[in-house]
Amino acid sequence: MKRQAGFTIIELVVVIALLGILAAVALPRFIDVTTDAHRASVQGSAGALGAAVALVKAQAIVKNVGAGDTVAIDGTNIIVNGTRFPVSTNGAVITGGTTAVPALSAATCVATWDAVLQASAPSVAAAAGSDYLATVSGTICTYAYQNNLPTVRTIAYDTNNGDVSTTNP
Repeated sequence: MKRQAGFTIIELVVVIALLGILAAVALPRFIDVTTDAHRASVQGSAGALGAAVALVKAQAIVKNVGAGDTVAIDGTNIIVNGTRFPVSTNGAVITGGTTAVPALSAATCVATWDAVLQASAPSVAAAAGSDYLATVSGTICTYAYQNNLPTVRTIAYDTNNGDVSTTNP
């Protein structure tokens, strides 16, 4: 008679116990995937904004434009300030064909975001109802991420030196 081979009850219990331990260790890591995704979204947007700001500055240097002049990026005229960083897309035309540098406001922060990021960019507005909420303080445009409230994740763009930073807990 041939003896049947198979798993003993002890072997099955050990395998189930090992799978249970692995699940207990790995599960908390996978539960936090949503937080990681929101954090990565903000970091990606900040990186894109920083690169776009640098591109506008480089274009302004190449074209040798000054405060109130515009730089054309993909058909969009972007107004630069005295340090050649983007500040808006709309301003009042003054004599000589140049544009007055508009006062920094939530609306100019929105216009800057939309102009430099263009295609596939997250939405930004000065009021609730978009991916980012734009506010301004001094020379800094702040974009607060709205898709993971109450956690506050922000992107700050300093129009004086072009610095783009995040607070991304």
